[in-house]
Amino acid sequence: MPNFQDINNYLQILKDINLAVSRNFNIIDSSKAALSILQESWGIISGAVFISDNEGKTLTMAASVGYKKNVAKTKYKIGEGLTGRIAETGKPIIVPQVSKEPLFLNRMSSWDAEKNTEQSFIGTPIILDFQSLGTLVISTHYNAKRDYSADLNFLTIIASALLQPIRVQQVVDRERRKLLDENVILKHKLQDEFSFNKIIGNSHSMKDVLSQISNVAKTSATVLLRGESGTGKELFAEAIHYNSNRQNGPFIPVNCAAIPENLVESEFFGYEKGAFTGADKLKKGRFELADNGTIFLDEVGDLSPMTQVKLLRVLQEREFTRVGGTESIKVDVRIITATNSNLEDLIEKNKFREDLFYRLNVFTIFLPSLRERKSDITLLADHFMLKYCRKHQKTVNRISSPAIDMLMQYHWPGNVRELENCIERAILVCGERVIHSYHLPPSLQTAESSNTTTSLSLKNAVISYEKELIKDTLKSTRGNISKTARLLRSSERIIGYKIANYKIKVSKYRNTNTKDI
Repeated sequence: MPNFQDINNYLQILKDINLAVSRNFNIIDSSKAALSILQESWGIISGAVFISDNEGKTLTMAASVGYKKNVAKTKYKIGEGLTGRIAETGKPIIVPQVSKEPLFLNRMSSWDAEKNTEQSFIGTPIILDFQSLGTLVISTHYNAKRDYSADLNFLTIIASALLQPIRVQQVVDRERRKLLDENVILKHKLQDEFSFNKIIGNSHSMKDVLSQISNVAKTSATVLLRGESGTGKELFAEAIHYNSNRQNGPFIPVNCAAIPENLVESEFFGYEKGAFTGADKLKKGRFELADNGTIFLDEVGDLSPMTQVKLLRVLQEREFTRVGGTESIKVDVRIITATNSNLEDLIEKNKFREDLFYRLNVFTIFLPSLRERKSDITLLADHFMLKYCRKHQKTVNRISSPAIDMLMQYHWPGNVRELENCIERAILVCGERVIHSYHLPPSLQTAESSNTTTSLSLKNAVISYEKELIKDTLKSTRGNISKTARLLRSSERIIGYKIANYKIKVSKYRNTNTKDI
C-alpha cells in the first residue's frame, strides 16, 4: 500500500496534468505536456499517446517523450503489437518484463536489448462511451516489487484527463472535413453553373462569343468585355474565371461606377492602420483579395483620371502600395474589365487614358445586344420562366404564341436583364398555367415601345383577343373542337363558326407538340 508521501506525489502529478490540459485543448500540446510531467515527476523512461483515425483502422502518434530516435510518424494498425491490441480490445496491458513478451514490437526502440536492462510496459486505452479513441503507453524501469496494478489505475486517470482535448480535436476535424466537403461541392456547383454549356444562346453571334471565351479562358490574358448594359458582362467574366486555371482562386467583382472617387484608391489597394481618421485596423484592398484569382472591374470607363494612372501601374507591374503604406505588394491576379462606354470617344475627349486603353485592350470580346440575337429570346424566356417558377413557387407551363410574338417584336433597350425582369413580373401576375400577352409589362404592349402598328379599334381588339383565346385553347386540346367549346363554355357550332370566320387552321394543332406552336 502506498504511503502518504506517495499519495501526495500522485495527487500533485494529477493536478499538474489537469492544469496543463485545461490550458490548451490542442491534443498534441496537451499530450506532450502530460507526458513531460510523467517523465519529470514520475520517472518514466518514455511514453506516447496514439490517436485512432476516423475509420478506426490506424493509430497515429500524437505526442511522445524519451525515445532515442524520431518516432513522430510511427503508426500501428488496430490489433498490431501491444499498442494496437489495447485499442482493439479496449483493455489495458501490463508487461513487467518486455524481454519476455513476443507482442512487444519495440518499434520505437524504447528498449535496448544489448544493454540487458529490463523494462516494464504499461498501456491503457483512452475510452469514451465504450469506444476506444486512442492509447496511452509508457515504459518504466523494471522492479519486481513494483505495484503495477496501482500504476495502471493512476495511468487510467491520466488517460481520462486527455479525453477532453481528444474530443475537441475530433470536433475540429469533423468540422474541417465538413467544410472541405462543402467547399468541394460549392466549387463543383460554381463550375457547373458557369460552364459554357450553361450559357443560353444558339445564335451565330453567341456561338462566336463562346468560341472566343473558350480560347481565352485557359490563359492569364487581360480581357475587355464590351457591350450594352444588361448583356451579361459579369456572367461571362465569371464563366472565364471558373473555366480557367484560377478556378480555385477568388473571383472579386468591383463596380467602378458605384465607388465614390475619394474611396476608389482605398477600395482597390486597401489601407494601413492609422492611414486616416477611422482607419483603426489594416484593410486589404480588392486587388490583394483577388491574389491568385481574378478581379473583375465593371464600368471601367467611369474611372477618374487619377485612378486610371494608379490602375495603369498595377496592370504594368502587378504591384501596388496600400494607402498610408510604403511597402510594395505584389499580386498574381488576372484582370477582366467591362464597359458599356465608347472608350475611343472618351480617349478623344481626354476622359480616358490611351495608354490604359491599350493595356486593357489585350483580348476584347464584343457582347451582342438582345436585338442582335433575337433567335435566343424564346430560349432565354423559357429559362427565366422556369427559374422564377421555382423561386416564387408558381406553376406556369409555357408562354403563349401571341406573348412570344410580342417578345420578339420588342426592341429590348435593357437587353437580357430587361427580359429577365419582364418574365419575372409575368410570373408574379400570372394566375394561370400560361403566360399571355396581357401578363407582360405595359411597355411591351404599346405601339411606341414595340414598334408595332397603331392601336386597334374596340371591335378589332375584341376580335384579336377572341382569336388568341380560341387558338390557345385549341393548343391545349390538340385541335379538339368539341373539347375547346366546353372549356370556353360555348357551343361547338359557335366555336366552329368563329374558327372558320377567323381562318384558324385546326389541323395545325392536331399533330404538333403544343410546346412547339
